[in-house]
Amino acid sequence: MKKRSLTFILLIVLLSLTACGGGSSDPGSPASAATDTQTGDTERSGDVVVLFTGDVHCGVDRGFGYAGLQAIRDYLTGRGDIVLLADSGDNIQGEPIGTMSRGELPLRLMNDMGYDVAVPGNHEFDYGMEQFLSLTRMADFPYVSCNFNKDGELIFDPYVVLDAGETKIGFVGVCTPETVISSTPAHFKDENGVFIYDFMQDGTGERLYDAVQSAVDAARGDGAEYVIVLGHMGNYAGSSPYNYADVISHITGADVFLDGHSHDTDQVVMKDKEGKDVVRSACGTQLANVGWCRISSDGKITADLFRWNNETPAPELLGIRNEMSEAVEVAMGILDRQQKTVVAESAVELTINDPTATEANGDPVRMIRRAETNLGDLCADAIRFQSGADVGIMNGGGIRVSIPAGDVTLNDILRVFPFGNELCVIEVTGSQILDALEWGARSIPGENGGFLQVSGLSYEIHTYVGSTCTEDENGFFTGVAGDRRVRNVLVGGQPIDPEGTYTLSGFDYTLLEKGDGFSMFDGATVLQNRVKLDNQVLIDYMTVDLAGRVGEGYEDPAGLGRIVIVEEP
Repeated sequence: MKKRSLTFILLIVLLSLTACGGGSSDPGSPASAATDTQTGDTERSGDVVVLFTGDVHCGVDRGFGYAGLQAIRDYLTGRGDIVLLADSGDNIQGEPIGTMSRGELPLRLMNDMGYDVAVPGNHEFDYGMEQFLSLTRMADFPYVSCNFNKDGELIFDPYVVLDAGETKIGFVGVCTPETVISSTPAHFKDENGVFIYDFMQDGTGERLYDAVQSAVDAARGDGAEYVIVLGHMGNYAGSSPYNYADVISHITGADVFLDGHSHDTDQVVMKDKEGKDVVRSACGTQLANVGWCRISSDGKITADLFRWNNETPAPELLGIRNEMSEAVEVAMGILDRQQKTVVAESAVELTINDPTATEANGDPVRMIRRAETNLGDLCADAIRFQSGADVGIMNGGGIRVSIPAGDVTLNDILRVFPFGNELCVIEVTGSQILDALEWGARSIPGENGGFLQVSGLSYEIHTYVGSTCTEDENGFFTGVAGDRRVRNVLVGGQPIDPEGTYTLSGFDYTLLEKGDGFSMFDGATVLQNRVKLDNQVLIDYMTVDLAGRVGEGYEDPAGLGRIVIVEEP
């Protein structure tokens, strides 16, 4: 007990240093933390504190972790506050614990944590609509959304009014209308490919604003003294008219907007439609911060963050042991066993290496960053088939290990794609594709992590032509100054049209984040925005498209001849 008390005091001291604000707006002070928590004799302060998380993305043991979140809640409750716990979406996807269990293990941990309310994020739908709705039935808390529809009917209640002692708090849920392109679009369609689910995306925002206003008014009508909009909207300027500021400026009657989606930590006070101040708060991602909103007994509303600025998670650094630390350990143990699960069978080795050549030290010669391999083909095929795009590309540096012939386990796939990148589709010109291929081939015959494995496309690299790619001081592509070494590019068996338009699939690292210097896609129209994790793309391709068996078409370690190296004119 003494060790646990010391740990608790350390945590609260750290919280006092990282939480902003002061006086009555502070979420708490460490002055009597140990005494209050141990004795439970503190009188109620009359204050309500809403703790909130957002974009946890399965980071159950990152940052504060759920064990740290429980410690914070226990402290606040122990000092006399009435505490509610809310989540602003994207909780159940982002790490193997979500992928392996299709969201079930993170959802069960939310139940263990005792959440009071949540709004769906766009990535709640990544495992398919049927699975998500099944998970919501497992939840011990309500999901709310005023704009998630099927055939014009709301799926969830638009709001919920919760009792916090003698105070009634209304929570209105709102999801970004961009969900249909930032999760897999097929999940929102019927068997005929017709969209039957929507998020009131009318292009103007008016339907959305009306829905939020109606829910706020209804919550007030049901006795809510304070109304909190629990949003998964974000602060992206390019998402207008669907970001949080658009919503706040078009409604009245909300006191607070607790937000997620953009992983920001902005703390904002802005005016609503009638000029009243609305507090907007967001808490980043993966429990690096825990948000708090205090409604004091005199009606004052403040919000900010507890911040954990250490690489080592709080439960590990401080040795926090409580019910949630034990629940997380159990869940991670289940994950360890699941990683041994066989998901497919491969009749051939899927390699990143030359099948025979070795380095001077005896290590195999790595080819994935300078030539086509069968694993490169498989990964690019997975990207293209899972997205439905014309062309799929995969940077060779993102394919980390080979897969031996035989049983393919979940752990094998996680080792191939360990980064958690996400599938995207953009609309590009043939000229942009040509620039990308040229940039990726600039170092051949040497290695380059940006070398492109491809699907739906073939090309030649004439290595006797020196690369004429140009770049800026930061290493981003700026153009091609002379002869091109990439030639005879075919898309679907036909010569590429530089002026033509194509759909291009890949991971956000390359298409959206300019990873490896791929800046030629800047400004491209995004058709599918981060719709599925990289490892899930490969799992689904193997299990669904290939029916659990990899073999035909992938027998040759050097691939299917999509990339031809031409050494002489």
